[in-house]
Amino acid sequence: MLASLSIRDIVLIDRLDLEFAEGMTVLTGETGAGKSILLDSLSLALGGRGDGGLVREGQKQGQVVAMFDLLPDHPVFSFMKEQGLDGDGELILRRVQNADGRTRAFVNDQPVSAGMMRQLGEGLVEIHGQHDDRALVDASIHRGLLDAFGGLQSKVETVSTRYKTWRKAQKDLADLERKIEDARKEADYLTASVGELSAFGPVAGEEDELAARRTAMMQSEKIAGDLSEAFETLDGNGSPIPTLASMMRRLERKTEQMPGLLDETLSHLNISLNALEEARGSLEEAQRQTDFDPRELEQTEERLFALRALSRKHKLPADELVGLLDKMRGELDALDHGEERLVALRTAASETREAYDKAAEKLSKDRATTSKALIKAVMAELPSLKLESAQFLVNQSSDAEARAAEGIDQIEFWVQTNPGTRPGPMMKVASGGELSRFLLALKVAMADKGSAPTLVFDEIDTGVGGAVADAIGRRLARLATNVQVLSVTHAPQVASRADAHMRIAKNAVKGEKRVATGVTIIDGDHREEEIARMLAGDVISDEARAAARRLITGDKVRA
Repeated sequence: MLASLSIRDIVLIDRLDLEFAEGMTVLTGETGAGKSILLDSLSLALGGRGDGGLVREGQKQGQVVAMFDLLPDHPVFSFMKEQGLDGDGELILRRVQNADGRTRAFVNDQPVSAGMMRQLGEGLVEIHGQHDDRALVDASIHRGLLDAFGGLQSKVETVSTRYKTWRKAQKDLADLERKIEDARKEADYLTASVGELSAFGPVAGEEDELAARRTAMMQSEKIAGDLSEAFETLDGNGSPIPTLASMMRRLERKTEQMPGLLDETLSHLNISLNALEEARGSLEEAQRQTDFDPRELEQTEERLFALRALSRKHKLPADELVGLLDKMRGELDALDHGEERLVALRTAASETREAYDKAAEKLSKDRATTSKALIKAVMAELPSLKLESAQFLVNQSSDAEARAAEGIDQIEFWVQTNPGTRPGPMMKVASGGELSRFLLALKVAMADKGSAPTLVFDEIDTGVGGAVADAIGRRLARLATNVQVLSVTHAPQVASRADAHMRIAKNAVKGEKRVATGVTIIDGDHREEEIARMLAGDVISDEARAAARRLITGDKVRA
């Protein structure tokens, strides 16, 4: 339910904080006091259209915050989770309206689009009034309301599941038919291409590997001569190693004659000989590593160039040739074995369609039965609402070929306001006052089925009085046992049945030449005085007060 509403700098409202409870709350006040401002503010917080004209004169921006207290399993939390929004049982909608017309929307202090806020709002509050163009007058939701009234949601889910299964079978069939047709058109090309690619045998990553091998062999070819010449210098006939070794042996024999004189020289010669031997060994290893067969380079280049030629021919990167080959093989396979698969898919498409048609037909019949029950329930409410000559109808048009996830039915609520007149959609046929009463009768008939947790009724008692206003009050009170009801009313018979009463008034702002709208929660004598004002007008008589007292106490007795 709506727990609180905070408004800052909207039209005539400076600062207003309201708290709401369960049951029925009425908002009363003289014409022009600002009741419509409250509803406009609530609508703004629910994602309604913004308007710079809503910002109070002289201010840069206004703001409305609506806080809701909901059960943990309320569908709005599932929607929030799907949208990546945080929610743990508390829901706060905040809308900032700038004077330049721009708005910002927040859900639990997370920025969202106005559209997303509107989607959330539709599941939280329904606003019904003479000029309301949403809620129950929207024909697009009538089918869902009828299903909710009849408890048909599980059957709708079954139809939806079978519809998806049938559509997938249809898509699989269409895809295979298209694949086979394409394969037939290009059979010769596919056969030749598969043969060519199969013979070549492309491998993923092969192009990079061949290119790297070719580069390495070409570089090896360039340095092979230098390596050979260097090795020949250390290992050939002109190698200094034998000469140095012979010199070292001769000097070693002289050390006996002059001990210690040649020790340092012999040490250096030994280091040099060892270094030369190691250099010769490393050169020999380098030659082995760079040694390659020229035929291998030739074969590598031929493979690489052929691979790139195929890549250009098929206009694909070389690494994608493997996938292309698999795809072409699949197309040829579809052509070779497609007829068998087509038979199986056609059977599947036919069987899933029959399963859908059976479930959709059963749902359509259940909707027809539910329609009769809904008509009976609504019609039972109409006489007391001074619509005894009116008819409520559920227009159900069914087309077995117009398959959809929700079934084969189009549902719209129609009315006939007077005998002999042509029935039609509620919004087009009923006048403002009649429409409000039809909607009230419908909501009472549906009770808590398919309803938002908070219902707002904006002056649905306009143009009626006496017994009809009392009947409206009774039905609003009945609704309030299942959902939270907020009613803007001018009818004392409605106001007297409320669980909570708020009075809206314009008051002069101290020290300024302007007025501001304020809201006061009234009870006891103040509530009696307000209902007496609604009965008598500006001059409140003792008789009016007594009548107001009887309305209030009488309602308590009847309750």
